[in-house]
Amino acid sequence: MEIPTEPIGSIPRPPALLTALADHADGRIGDEELAARQAEAVAETIKRLEETGSPVLVDGEQSKPSFATYPIAGLPGLRPDGAVIPFADGHTRQLPRLTSGPFRYAVHAEEYLRRAKSHTALPVKQAVIAPSALSLLYPADGVEDYPRKAFIDDLVSEAETDILGSLNAGAHAVQLDFTEGRLSLKLDPSGGLLDDFVELNNRVLERFSPQERARIGVHTCPGGDQDSTHSLDVDYASLLPALFRLQVGNFYVQLAGEADPERVLSVIAASLRPGVRVFVGVIDPIDPRVETVEQVRDRVLAAARHLPLDQLGTCDDCGFSPFADDTSTSRETAFAKITARVEGTALAARELGL
Repeated sequence: MEIPTEPIGSIPRPPALLTALADHADGRIGDEELAARQAEAVAETIKRLEETGSPVLVDGEQSKPSFATYPIAGLPGLRPDGAVIPFADGHTRQLPRLTSGPFRYAVHAEEYLRRAKSHTALPVKQAVIAPSALSLLYPADGVEDYPRKAFIDDLVSEAETDILGSLNAGAHAVQLDFTEGRLSLKLDPSGGLLDDFVELNNRVLERFSPQERARIGVHTCPGGDQDSTHSLDVDYASLLPALFRLQVGNFYVQLAGEADPERVLSVIAASLRPGVRVFVGVIDPIDPRVETVEQVRDRVLAAARHLPLDQLGTCDDCGFSPFADDTSTSRETAFAKITARVEGTALAARELGL
């Protein structure tokens, strides 16, 4: 038995793609040229990930504007003045605001997956945005002729299509990005908003068979943008029991960046149910230092003291560049960190006799 290890999602974009994104935004190049640069970046990212020894690959989100907004990029019926997400260093990200219905995805994630799979014979994981995040598009004062219930019904159907398309296209696993889970406890410390998010996500997940849910996972972190977080100060112990109510087979849990990972591991162990696997974060994308193989090994061994080995995996805490314009971590650093995760996990497995 080995300890499985997987990346989370985004990889910093190469310089040629960053230039193309800026040129496209300023009208100097068209959609076709931008798409060509994105395709080149996907192919290179897949090749570089293979070179790290990673047994599972991702496309690095090279073609996504961000992990959260890929389904709605270019959609009509949106304005830019939606919910604001503040980060600890003072910068913010802002979601669009829905102004009309019905709500439909402009892009489904299987498009990204099919392109990535064309470049490799190795398993490819596909990240999708959790429906709970997109529920924040609906404004508090409502949308004329489009009640919130109708929006949620449409959102659930679109999210189901997004996940199912990737499963049917041969994804090794589908990962729901749920960074708003921890943030919700900052917005509503009572936990009511978190409960609403879990209920909404489960409305989607309950549409899948047990066999399909075994290939679906959820990723939680306190945000990771421009080397800053939005909810690291929220106690994990308030989130994790609710998180494990989500009806998925895999949980990808940020851990390396926590001040007291042993405490978090004890909370995970107390909340763990049979039949699921927890991929613990052993790489901190926000830390500019590249972890050593031995540091990763020790983090895995610490997790193994709390969690059954047949329910343990490893991952990065977060994507390295969840928004296309995030250049706080270099591409070379990201691949070096991923290599350390792969090799450190393998070293820990050997020391555990696996």
